Amino acid sequence: MGGVNSGRRWRIDAKETTDDYRSIDVRRLNRENLLSSGLSYELQWLQRGKKMASLKIRTEKHTLVLKHRWDRGGGNREEQCYPVELAYTRPNLGGERPWFLCPQDGCGKRVALLYGGSKFACRDCHKLAYPSQREFDFDRAARRADRVRTKMEWQAGFLNGYGMKPKGMHWRTFERLVGEHDIFVNASIDGFVERYGISPLVETQTLFGN
Repeated sequence: MGGVNSGRRWRIDAKETTDDYRSIDVRRLNRENLLSSGLSYELQWLQRGKKMASLKIRTEKHTLVLKHRWDRGGGNREEQCYPVELAYTRPNLGGERPWFLCPQDGCGKRVALLYGGSKFACRDCHKLAYPSQREFDFDRAARRADRVRTKMEWQAGFLNGYGMKPKGMHWRTFERLVGEHDIFVNASIDGFVERYGISPLVETQTLFGN
């Protein structure tokens, strides 16, 4: 699962999107029978097999109790614990469809996805856009490069450089994926330069003082 600071957002005018936040999907939880009352479990977000974040969930009748830690910056982490109510609708084809009711104060909107932060809340409360709403052509090329990087188990964001060949992957497959990755990276850089008149590599060095 994706998360904040994945390494992909190098645009000068970048704004946060749904891809930049960890999320939970009520449809997935329902498919895996994780909404029933009386359960206790933990969701984890992994990167290269290492746990990057986790969310503990306790289920009650028509309610999930979420517990997680929130990084306030400066090494300070605050534990959050709060309920998320569930609602159900009946589709025309029968059965029941579950929804989260956004737990943000003053919201309560019925949604399928909640996005992490100090509190898991709906897209509107976090003021997030969908990636397609913020994208230029070079953004799409960067996302395609990221999809290839995922297949090769590399860290997201081509500014993070190249990784190693995954264990068990054939060299021919690896070389083909690297070639695809480089095509998308070059297209992304060319588009960025055309729009802003500067290479994202140079801009990154300027931003971080390297």
